[in-house]
Amino acid sequence: MNVKVSVILPVYGVASYIEKCTQSLLAQTLNEIEFLFVDDHGPDSSIQLAKQTISGHARESQFVFLRPECNLGAGMARNYAIPHAKGEYIAFVDSDDWIETNMFEELYNKAKQYNADLCYCQEMKDYADGQQSEIITNPIVKDGDFTIEKRRYYLTHYISMFTTYLFKKDFIEKYNIRFPEERSADDSYFVTAALITAHSITHIDKPLYHYLIRPGSVTTTKDSVKYQKRLAVFAKLMAFAKQTGAYDEMKQEIDFIYIKKGGLASIFNYISNSLEPRKETIMQIMSEMRHQVPDYTENKYYQSKISLKLLVWLIERHTKLAAKIIGRYVKKTNQVV
Repeated sequence: MNVKVSVILPVYGVASYIEKCTQSLLAQTLNEIEFLFVDDHGPDSSIQLAKQTISGHARESQFVFLRPECNLGAGMARNYAIPHAKGEYIAFVDSDDWIETNMFEELYNKAKQYNADLCYCQEMKDYADGQQSEIITNPIVKDGDFTIEKRRYYLTHYISMFTTYLFKKDFIEKYNIRFPEERSADDSYFVTAALITAHSITHIDKPLYHYLIRPGSVTTTKDSVKYQKRLAVFAKLMAFAKQTGAYDEMKQEIDFIYIKKGGLASIFNYISNSLEPRKETIMQIMSEMRHQVPDYTENKYYQSKISLKLLVWLIERHTKLAAKIIGRYVKKTNQVV
């Protein structure tokens, strides 16, 4: 079978959700597809439940189960599967989420229409506690060549949502794009590295992916030193951008990504994960941001965001007050950092 799309799923501790996820894969309207489940040495029966769900199904042979020697974490588990993928395009699904039946057929057909390196859809954020679902959208740019003008707009407005993309495998291999080993913001690294190097892009303006917010997931687990991993990941992103030459062409945009998603997001991360945030730690994060982007105050996107400038001023001049305000904001909005 000529595989059009390889779908990679790390599996760890999702026994309550894996059957719904697997059923949504079985229901895909695209026929030329394979599903690579990476057994990441979880503590429950997730893999067994997945195998039971596909047992006897006409598509059972399209499911491949991989098992590394030890627990890798989601990002490295995805890396482990990439060399096994036979598809023209690669996609990633988290094993506690689910997808619409036509997701991969629509994305693949649109990607082929434009011979695109990337094709994306929108996302529905679902809540395990019964909160009303909400649609999360990435910006819309004209299909075809990912021109510098379109790229600049996209990079200054996007949300990561890496599971909503198809990535052409040849393109991913050309730039050796992989998830970093740090277990924080590794998905942001992967999709941003793809966005700054892709030559063509297209989209389906529909929420075809369902992202579940649940207690105990990686994104909702407290970790007071997680910010260090985020900083390390975004330092690697800066290095990747410079190595590939993307930084020369898009310095303003890449610096702005670091300011928001690297530096300031690390401060939010630290404060939301700490019982008593320390001023010294917050200042260390600001110091790292100045190291990576020495002229950040002159960045044109930063200059245009009054709220961002005010936030930085508050952090630098009234750090303890800023920590209290940020902590309350994160708690009130249930923001995942």
